[in-house]
Amino acid sequence: MADLVVDGGDKLCVQLLIELRGHVREAGPGAVIHLIATDPAAPVDLPAWCHLTGHTYLGQVEGRPRPTYALRVADAARQTAEAKPWHVT
Repeated sequence: MADLVVDGGDKLCVQLLIELRGHVREAGPGAVIHLIATDPAAPVDLPAWCHLTGHTYLGQVEGRPRPTYALRVADAARQTAEAKPWHVT
């Protein structure tokens, strides 16, 4: 069960991760976020970003009509640059 669902539509992963940063801050530690993402890079980029920042990647959510991925917001995550989600600040 998700605390928050973010529909990334057909955005590229870089755009999704920039948007996801704000949702992570708002959701707070322990929240589960489901990210809907059709970018073929999402199954690679999202787990890598979670590893970089310290959030827990929970995997793909089965049974959804569009590709959906889950993560749990970490209590003490590493922050990334505003416009560069791959650069830890």
